[in-house]
Amino acid sequence: MRGEPSCPKCGGRVRAPGLFADSWQCDVHGNVHPLQPVIPPSVEALGVVVHRARVPVWMPWPLPVGWLFTGVACAGDDRSGGRATAVACSGPGPLGGMGEMILVAEELGVGLGARYAGVDGPDPGPYLNVEKPPQAKVLAAGRPTPLWHVTGTPDDRAVFAGEALGLWLWAVVWPEQTGMLLYDELVLTDLRDAGAEVDLLPYGALSPRLLEP
Repeated sequence: MRGEPSCPKCGGRVRAPGLFADSWQCDVHGNVHPLQPVIPPSVEALGVVVHRARVPVWMPWPLPVGWLFTGVACAGDDRSGGRATAVACSGPGPLGGMGEMILVAEELGVGLGARYAGVDGPDPGPYLNVEKPPQAKVLAAGRPTPLWHVTGTPDDRAVFAGEALGLWLWAVVWPEQTGMLLYDELVLTDLRDAGAEVDLLPYGALSPRLLEP
């Protein structure tokens, strides 16, 4: 597990602001909001991300039966705040076996969601056919939120994306069949508004998907 910030788009090393640049730099992607080191899930780890975030920290709440919170990640630094968040959960898949889900909220151009989705980023727009009806729908912070299937992703996952509270919302699930969870209008809560309920979350082991999408 790496202990230093990395590029949210490729996972590569980044250089901190200095004399010649006032933002974090990736050799491949230029200016980026650095992905902070991912640490094992806990109330404290979640609290750090929630406190820093300038974008929602989406969590299915209540969690599907048998599901656990398995990690959180944040892109951004102390100066700019969290410009992207990723929350991981895992539990029994709808058709048996284990399922995993990562929910990403991010500003335009950050690229973290595209990295977990396995597509060239930074944003899902080129991979969405919004002329067709949405394939899934969630209730995000009390608002019905349509999600469209993201094309061009690896075969081992299903990816949906849309807009919630004026920001990108990505839902990435493994294996592909776990995407059925999103057909039942999953309820998402922004953990910045959850208060003491966060202490009641059931925790599992850190999802390796957060470290290596």
